[in-house]
Order: sequence, then C-alpha cells, then structure tokens
Amino acid sequence: MRIYTATATAQGRDGRAVSSDGRLDVQLALQKELGGNGDGTNPEQLFAAGYAACFATSMKLVAGTQGLDVSDASVTAEVGLSPNGKGGYELDAVLHVELPGNLTEEQARNLVDATHQVCPYSNATRGNMPVELLVE
Repeated sequence: MRIYTATATAQGRDGRAVSSDGRLDVQLALQKELGGNGDGTNPEQLFAAGYAACFATSMKLVAGTQGLDVSDASVTAEVGLSPNGKGGYELDAVLHVELPGNLTEEQARNLVDATHQVCPYSNATRGNMPVELLVE
C-alpha cells in the first residue's frame, strides 16, 4: 500500500517540469555536453538531488536506531550519464557521505551500508545501475 505518490509532468529535456502541487516548477535544458545550451537543470541533476536527500534522511533514521548522532551529516550525489553501447544511455552514481568525526570507521561503514539497504533510491537502483558509496 502506497503511503505517498509524487506526480510531475515534463515536456522533455528542453522544457518545463512541474509537480502536480506546483511546488516544483523548473526549466529544463539539454546539457552542453549533449549539444544543448545548458540554460536549465536536467534530469540527472534532479536525480542527484533526490538521491542525496533521500539517502541523508534514511541515514538519519538508521542512525537513530543505532543510537548514533549524525545530525551534521551530509550526502553529495554524483549521477553520471554514459552511452550503454546499445544505442541508449545508462546512469551510475557515486554517493559521498560526510559524517561527523565522532564515529569510528567501523560505525561509519556499518551505518552507510545499512542505509543503503533502507533508502528507497538505493532499493530502486540496486541491480539496475552501479552505485558507489564513499565515506568521507
């Protein structure tokens, strides 16, 4: 049973993307690297922002169950777009997880690995695209 549904409509990489509630309304533009003018955001940036936010929130939830304080933690997501060799494209991601210095290396690694099992984006991408987790 769903507990939330997000709905957005887009006109393509050169157009607008708008959520059904109007809170998200962005101009999209094809990246310069793909031959566009780059004068707007793009789906990979939106995916990176969503993945970073989701992973950070999931990590705070997991940390709470482990009795860890990661209120100062942050996640930076890099989302890459590459040709897949079959005429299409594929994504990959690298998550840079910055944790407070009060955690041991083992606590940090265990937290990030456990979060990767909980985060909805991680669950959606698992087996579908490479995701690298870097603890910093």
